[in-house]
Amino acid sequence: MLDIQTLLQIFWTGLANSSYAVLLAAAFALVLKVVKVWNFAQAGLMGIAYYTMYAAIQKFGLPAPVAIALGAAAAIAAALAMEVWGLQTFRRRHSPPLTFFIFTLVVSELVQYLLAMAAGTEPVSLATTLMSASHIVGGVVVSEWDLKAIATTIVLMGLLYLIMKRSRQGQFMLAAADNPHLSRLYGINVRRVYALTFVVAAILITAGMYLFGTRASMVPNTPLEMMLFAVIAALLGGMGNVFGAAVAAVFLALLRAFSILVIPSAWQSLILYALLFITILFFPQGVRLTRRAKKPTAAPAVSATPADA
Repeated sequence: MLDIQTLLQIFWTGLANSSYAVLLAAAFALVLKVVKVWNFAQAGLMGIAYYTMYAAIQKFGLPAPVAIALGAAAAIAAALAMEVWGLQTFRRRHSPPLTFFIFTLVVSELVQYLLAMAAGTEPVSLATTLMSASHIVGGVVVSEWDLKAIATTIVLMGLLYLIMKRSRQGQFMLAAADNPHLSRLYGINVRRVYALTFVVAAILITAGMYLFGTRASMVPNTPLEMMLFAVIAALLGGMGNVFGAAVAAVFLALLRAFSILVIPSAWQSLILYALLFITILFFPQGVRLTRRAKKPTAAPAVSATPADA
Protein backbone atom coordinates (compact mmCIF):
# COMPACT_ATOMS: atom_id res chain seq x y z
CA MET A 1 0.00 0.00 0.00
CA LEU A 2 1.31 3.43 -0.95
CA ASP A 3 2.05 5.93 1.76
CA ILE A 4 2.05 9.72 1.57
CA GLN A 5 5.86 9.89 1.56
CA THR A 6 6.06 7.81 -1.60
CA LEU A 7 3.49 9.98 -3.34
CA LEU A 8 5.30 13.16 -2.27
CA GLN A 9 8.58 11.76 -3.56
CA ILE A 10 7.06 10.93 -6.94
CA PHE A 11 5.49 14.38 -7.10
CA TRP A 12 8.74 16.17 -6.30
CA THR A 13 10.80 14.08 -8.72
CA GLY A 14 8.26 14.61 -11.49
CA LEU A 15 8.17 18.34 -10.79
CA ALA A 16 11.96 18.60 -10.95
CA ASN A 17 12.12 16.56 -14.15
CA SER A 18 9.54 18.85 -15.73
CA SER A 19 12.07 21.71 -15.65
CA TYR A 20 13.72 21.00 -18.99
CA ALA A 21 10.41 19.88 -20.49
CA VAL A 22 8.93 23.29 -19.65
CA LEU A 23 11.75 25.11 -21.45
CA LEU A 24 11.53 22.91 -24.54
CA ALA A 25 7.74 23.21 -24.70
CA ALA A 26 7.92 27.00 -24.30
CA ALA A 27 10.48 27.23 -27.12
CA PHE A 28 8.27 25.18 -29.45
CA ALA A 29 5.12 27.13 -28.54
CA LEU A 30 6.91 30.47 -28.97
CA VAL A 31 7.93 29.70 -32.56
CA LEU A 32 4.47 28.34 -33.27
CA LYS A 33 2.88 31.51 -31.90
CA VAL A 34 5.04 34.11 -33.62
CA VAL A 35 6.38 32.44 -36.78
CA LYS A 36 3.34 30.18 -37.28
CA VAL A 37 5.53 27.16 -38.03
CA TRP A 38 5.37 23.70 -36.49
CA ASN A 39 9.10 23.70 -35.96
CA PHE A 40 10.00 20.01 -35.80
CA ALA A 41 13.54 21.10 -36.63
CA GLN A 42 13.71 21.97 -32.93
CA ALA A 43 14.75 18.35 -32.37
CA GLY A 44 17.78 19.00 -34.56
CA LEU A 45 18.57 22.21 -32.66
CA MET A 46 18.34 20.28 -29.41
CA GLY A 47 20.88 17.77 -30.70
CA ILE A 48 23.22 20.49 -31.98
CA ALA A 49 23.17 22.35 -28.67
CA TYR A 50 23.63 19.15 -26.67
CA TYR A 51 26.56 17.70 -28.60
CA THR A 52 28.27 21.08 -28.79
CA MET A 53 28.14 21.32 -25.01
CA TYR A 54 29.24 17.69 -24.73
CA ALA A 55 32.30 18.31 -26.90
CA ALA A 56 33.15 21.47 -24.97
CA ILE A 57 32.88 19.82 -21.55
CA GLN A 58 34.00 16.23 -22.10
CA LYS A 59 36.42 16.62 -25.01
CA PHE A 60 38.03 20.01 -24.39
CA GLY A 61 37.51 20.32 -20.64
CA LEU A 62 35.89 23.75 -20.82
CA PRO A 63 33.86 25.04 -17.85
CA ALA A 64 30.09 24.67 -17.95
CA PRO A 65 29.29 28.39 -18.54
CA VAL A 66 31.56 28.45 -21.60
CA ALA A 67 30.07 25.22 -22.88
CA ILE A 68 26.54 26.57 -22.46
CA ALA A 69 27.49 29.74 -24.35
CA LEU A 70 28.98 27.66 -27.18
CA GLY A 71 25.92 25.41 -27.26
CA ALA A 72 23.62 28.44 -27.44
CA ALA A 73 25.75 29.99 -30.19
CA ALA A 74 25.62 26.78 -32.24
CA ALA A 75 21.84 26.44 -31.80
CA ILE A 76 21.27 30.11 -32.65
CA ALA A 77 23.45 29.87 -35.77
CA ALA A 78 21.60 26.76 -36.95
CA ALA A 79 18.19 28.30 -36.24
CA LEU A 80 19.02 31.53 -38.08
CA ALA A 81 20.45 29.58 -41.03
CA MET A 82 17.22 27.61 -41.26
CA GLU A 83 15.17 30.81 -41.05
CA VAL A 84 17.18 32.82 -43.58
CA TRP A 85 17.93 30.16 -46.19
CA GLY A 86 14.90 28.00 -45.68
CA LEU A 87 11.76 29.55 -44.24
CA GLN A 88 12.26 33.00 -45.78
CA THR A 89 12.67 31.37 -49.19
CA PHE A 90 9.38 29.54 -48.78
CA ARG A 91 7.65 32.76 -47.72
CA ARG A 92 8.88 34.56 -50.84
CA ARG A 93 7.52 31.70 -52.92
CA HIS A 94 4.21 31.76 -51.01
CA SER A 95 4.63 28.05 -50.30
CA PRO A 96 1.79 26.19 -48.56
CA PRO A 97 2.06 25.40 -44.81
CA LEU A 98 2.74 21.75 -45.60
CA THR A 99 6.04 22.76 -47.21
CA PHE A 100 7.22 24.40 -43.98
CA PHE A 101 6.24 21.34 -41.98
CA ILE A 102 8.04 18.91 -44.29
CA PHE A 103 11.13 21.13 -44.40
CA THR A 104 11.48 21.28 -40.61
CA LEU A 105 10.92 17.53 -40.35
CA VAL A 106 13.60 16.83 -42.97
CA VAL A 107 16.04 19.18 -41.21
CA SER A 108 15.44 17.34 -37.94
CA GLU A 109 16.09 13.92 -39.49
CA LEU A 110 19.15 15.17 -41.37
CA VAL A 111 20.71 16.62 -38.24
CA GLN A 112 20.01 13.41 -36.35
CA TYR A 113 21.88 11.30 -38.90
CA LEU A 114 24.76 13.77 -39.12
CA LEU A 115 25.14 13.74 -35.33
CA ALA A 116 25.04 9.94 -35.30
CA MET A 117 27.81 9.84 -37.92
CA ALA A 118 29.94 12.40 -36.09
CA ALA A 119 29.39 11.44 -32.44
CA GLY A 120 28.27 7.81 -32.65
CA THR A 121 25.19 6.23 -31.13
CA GLU A 122 26.48 5.53 -27.63
CA PRO A 123 24.68 7.35 -24.78
CA VAL A 124 26.61 10.41 -23.61
CA SER A 125 26.08 12.75 -20.67
CA LEU A 126 27.21 16.27 -19.91
CA ALA A 127 28.10 15.40 -16.34
CA THR A 128 30.91 13.14 -15.18
CA THR A 129 28.44 11.57 -12.77
CA LEU A 130 24.65 11.64 -12.74
CA MET A 131 24.60 11.48 -8.96
CA SER A 132 23.87 14.72 -7.12
CA ALA A 133 24.17 15.67 -3.46
CA SER A 134 20.82 15.19 -1.77
CA HIS A 135 19.03 16.27 1.37
CA ILE A 136 16.03 14.88 3.20
CA VAL A 137 13.27 17.46 3.55
CA GLY A 138 10.13 16.25 5.30
CA GLY A 139 10.93 12.69 4.34
CA VAL A 140 11.41 13.61 0.66
CA VAL A 141 14.78 13.29 -1.07
CA VAL A 142 15.65 16.66 -2.61
CA SER A 143 18.80 16.76 -4.72
CA GLU A 144 20.83 19.85 -5.52
CA TRP A 145 20.10 19.20 -9.20
CA ASP A 146 16.38 19.46 -8.45
CA LEU A 147 16.78 22.86 -6.82
CA LYS A 148 19.06 24.21 -9.56
CA ALA A 149 16.82 22.93 -12.34
CA ILE A 150 13.63 24.37 -10.87
CA ALA A 151 15.31 27.70 -10.06
CA THR A 152 16.79 27.95 -13.57
CA THR A 153 13.43 27.25 -15.17
CA ILE A 154 11.62 29.81 -13.02
CA VAL A 155 14.21 32.49 -13.81
CA LEU A 156 14.17 31.83 -17.57
CA MET A 157 10.39 31.70 -17.78
CA GLY A 158 10.23 34.92 -15.76
CA LEU A 159 12.64 36.57 -18.20
CA LEU A 160 10.58 35.27 -21.11
CA TYR A 161 7.47 36.80 -19.57
CA LEU A 162 9.23 40.16 -19.19
CA ILE A 163 10.43 40.02 -22.79
CA MET A 164 6.99 39.15 -24.13
CA LYS A 165 4.95 41.53 -21.98
CA ARG A 166 7.23 44.39 -20.98
CA SER A 167 9.83 44.92 -23.72
CA ARG A 168 9.44 46.75 -27.01
CA GLN A 169 10.74 43.79 -28.98
CA GLY A 170 8.27 41.55 -27.18
CA GLN A 171 5.43 43.81 -28.26
CA PHE A 172 6.71 43.56 -31.83
CA MET A 173 6.67 39.77 -31.50
CA LEU A 174 3.07 39.80 -30.29
CA ALA A 175 2.07 42.19 -33.09
CA ALA A 176 3.72 40.01 -35.73
CA ALA A 177 2.06 36.95 -34.23
CA ASP A 178 -1.33 38.63 -34.45
CA ASN A 179 -1.04 40.09 -37.96
CA PRO A 180 2.32 40.16 -39.76
CA HIS A 181 0.99 42.10 -42.76
CA LEU A 182 -0.45 44.88 -40.62
CA SER A 183 2.75 44.93 -38.57
CA ARG A 184 4.74 45.69 -41.71
CA LEU A 185 2.46 48.64 -42.44
CA TYR A 186 3.29 50.02 -39.00
CA GLY A 187 7.00 49.80 -39.74
CA ILE A 188 7.82 46.61 -37.83
CA ASN A 189 10.61 44.55 -39.38
CA VAL A 190 8.88 41.17 -39.33
CA ARG A 191 11.97 39.32 -40.56
CA ARG A 192 13.93 40.66 -37.61
CA VAL A 193 11.10 39.67 -35.28
CA TYR A 194 11.14 36.12 -36.64
CA ALA A 195 14.93 35.98 -36.23
CA LEU A 196 14.65 37.22 -32.63
CA THR A 197 12.02 34.57 -31.94
CA PHE A 198 14.37 31.82 -33.09
CA VAL A 199 17.19 33.30 -30.98
CA VAL A 200 15.06 33.27 -27.83
CA ALA A 201 13.83 29.76 -28.59
CA ALA A 202 17.42 28.55 -29.14
CA ILE A 203 18.46 29.92 -25.75
CA LEU A 204 15.57 28.09 -24.05
CA ILE A 205 16.47 24.92 -25.94
CA THR A 206 20.10 25.11 -24.88
CA ALA A 207 19.20 25.63 -21.23
CA GLY A 208 16.73 22.74 -21.35
CA MET A 209 19.25 20.40 -22.94
CA TYR A 210 21.92 21.33 -20.40
CA LEU A 211 19.55 20.51 -17.54
CA PHE A 212 18.65 17.24 -19.23
CA GLY A 213 22.29 16.36 -19.91
CA THR A 214 23.29 16.80 -16.30
CA ARG A 215 20.51 14.45 -15.23
CA ALA A 216 20.51 11.76 -17.92
CA SER A 217 22.37 10.56 -20.98
CA MET A 218 21.33 10.99 -24.60
CA VAL A 219 21.71 9.42 -28.04
CA PRO A 220 21.16 11.32 -31.33
CA ASN A 221 17.51 10.25 -31.71
CA THR A 222 16.51 11.13 -28.13
CA PRO A 223 15.39 14.69 -29.10
CA LEU A 224 12.69 13.24 -31.36
CA GLU A 225 10.87 11.71 -28.38
CA MET A 226 11.41 14.87 -26.37
CA MET A 227 9.92 16.84 -29.26
CA LEU A 228 6.78 14.71 -29.07
CA PHE A 229 6.45 15.79 -25.44
CA ALA A 230 6.78 19.47 -26.45
CA VAL A 231 4.19 19.10 -29.21
CA ILE A 232 1.63 17.55 -26.86
CA ALA A 233 2.24 20.31 -24.31
CA ALA A 234 1.80 22.99 -26.99
CA LEU A 235 -1.48 21.40 -28.09
CA LEU A 236 -2.82 21.00 -24.55
CA GLY A 237 -1.78 24.51 -23.56
CA GLY A 238 -3.62 26.02 -26.50
CA MET A 239 -2.36 26.95 -29.93
CA GLY A 240 0.16 29.76 -29.51
CA ASN A 241 -0.16 29.93 -25.73
CA VAL A 242 3.48 29.88 -24.63
CA PHE A 243 2.88 29.82 -20.89
CA GLY A 244 -0.07 27.47 -21.28
CA ALA A 245 2.34 25.04 -22.95
CA ALA A 246 4.69 25.41 -19.97
CA VAL A 247 1.90 24.54 -17.53
CA ALA A 248 0.86 21.61 -19.71
CA ALA A 249 4.48 20.36 -19.70
CA VAL A 250 4.43 20.27 -15.90
CA PHE A 251 1.15 18.36 -15.96
CA LEU A 252 2.48 15.84 -18.48
CA ALA A 253 5.70 15.33 -16.51
CA LEU A 254 3.73 14.65 -13.33
CA LEU A 255 1.39 12.32 -15.18
CA ARG A 256 4.33 10.36 -16.54
CA ALA A 257 5.94 10.25 -13.11
CA PHE A 258 2.81 8.86 -11.43
CA SER A 259 2.24 6.39 -14.26
CA ILE A 260 5.05 4.30 -12.80
CA LEU A 261 2.50 3.20 -10.21
CA VAL A 262 0.44 1.38 -12.82
CA ILE A 263 2.75 0.53 -15.75
CA PRO A 264 6.48 -0.29 -16.07
CA SER A 265 8.81 2.56 -17.02
CA ALA A 266 9.64 0.85 -20.32
CA TRP A 267 6.05 1.50 -21.47
CA GLN A 268 5.88 5.17 -20.48
CA SER A 269 6.43 6.29 -24.08
CA LEU A 270 3.10 4.66 -24.89
CA ILE A 271 1.45 7.27 -22.67
CA LEU A 272 2.85 10.08 -24.82
CA TYR A 273 1.44 8.61 -28.03
CA ALA A 274 -1.90 7.95 -26.37
CA LEU A 275 -2.01 11.53 -25.09
CA LEU A 276 -1.11 12.85 -28.55
CA PHE A 277 -4.00 10.90 -30.04
CA ILE A 278 -6.45 12.06 -27.36
CA THR A 279 -5.27 15.68 -27.59
CA ILE A 280 -5.62 15.89 -31.36
CA LEU A 281 -9.01 14.17 -31.26
CA PHE A 282 -10.67 15.92 -28.32
CA PHE A 283 -8.61 19.06 -27.57
CA PRO A 284 -7.44 20.47 -30.93
CA GLN A 285 -7.61 24.03 -29.55
CA GLY A 286 -6.15 23.16 -26.15
CA VAL A 287 -7.79 22.74 -22.77
CA ARG A 288 -9.94 25.73 -21.86
CA LEU A 289 -10.31 26.29 -18.14
CA THR A 290 -12.10 29.63 -18.31
CA ARG A 291 -15.83 29.71 -17.92
CA ARG A 292 -17.99 30.89 -20.73
CA ALA A 293 -19.45 34.29 -20.21
CA LYS A 294 -23.15 34.27 -19.58
CA LYS A 295 -25.30 35.73 -22.27
CA PRO A 296 -26.86 39.04 -21.22
CA THR A 297 -30.53 38.83 -20.59
CA ALA A 298 -32.64 40.68 -23.09
CA ALA A 299 -34.11 43.94 -21.93
CA PRO A 300 -37.91 43.91 -21.59
CA ALA A 301 -39.69 45.20 -24.62
CA VAL A 302 -41.18 48.68 -24.31
CA SER A 303 -44.21 49.50 -26.37
CA ALA A 304 -43.78 52.56 -28.51
CA THR A 305 -45.86 55.63 -27.77
CA PRO A 306 -46.99 58.22 -30.31
CA ALA A 307 -44.25 60.51 -29.04
CA ASP A 308 -41.64 57.79 -29.84
CA ALA A 309 -42.81 57.41 -33.40
